Amino acid sequence: MLTIRIVGTGCPNCEHLFQLCMNVAAENNLHADIQKITDKEKFTELGVWMTPALIVNGQVLTQGKLPTKSTLDHWLKDNK
Repeated sequence: MLTIRIVGTGCPNCEHLFQLCMNVAAENNLHADIQKITDKEKFTELGVWMTPALIVNGQVLTQGKLPTKSTLDHWLKDNK
């Protein structure tokens, strides 16, 4: 099972990344635990300095920008 964390303040880009992860996981029948982390105190604990950030299975994959759907698709399939 994939562990996916969307780290951000709840801005439109953070929400878009969350929805994108939900869609890609569903389209590929990936079992994933997808959660939003909005507590700013946890950001630095997770190694996040810019939002939105994507953490998959404990690894920060991107910060401060949105991946394309095809990039996200590739990342999630590689980490399953």
